Amino acid sequence: MLRKQFAAIVLTILVMVAQGNAEEIGGINMPESLKTGQSTLMLNGAGVREKFFLDLYVGGLYLKEKSADPGAIIEADEPMAIRLHIISSLITSKKMEKATREGFKNATGGNIEPIKVQVEEFISVFKEEIKEGDIYDLIYVPGKGVEVSKNNHHRSTIKGLPFKKAMFGIWLSDKPAQKSLKKAMLGL
Repeated sequence: MLRKQFAAIVLTILVMVAQGNAEEIGGINMPESLKTGQSTLMLNGAGVREKFFLDLYVGGLYLKEKSADPGAIIEADEPMAIRLHIISSLITSKKMEKATREGFKNATGGNIEPIKVQVEEFISVFKEEIKEGDIYDLIYVPGKGVEVSKNNHHRSTIKGLPFKKAMFGIWLSDKPAQKSLKKAMLGL
């Protein structure tokens, strides 16, 4: 009897540990943490970006400490990241470019002029064919910029805190890409 109870406890602990390493969202295991330079960022929250009842990607927000304050996250000059895991073959480079431009327009209240060069540099990362299963990591490193990688391959580093604020605003501003995704990324 004691042996069965012990086995059940060990199994429960193993399941809890396994769940602690990743959170399943939209069929995708989002890692509980991302390592960037000297920082380990923790998954703040994640959700699915949908359009016309189709799941497009899973988006996860990673911070040094959990937060549900979108304004503070956008304004913060500290390490943070967004991971986009593509889950639909319907996402094309052209559609991603259009959505990204719209996101920057919404995040900046229509004033992208101060970061226009950086926006174009960021969008150029999506020119390469986008396939289901692709993973984009958008990691902000203070003093360096937003490091953009696709499938663990560095694509670009876009400088400037104003760009970082606008980019995180795509998902966290008052006019986000999707309200339910914003709420999920904030862990609400």
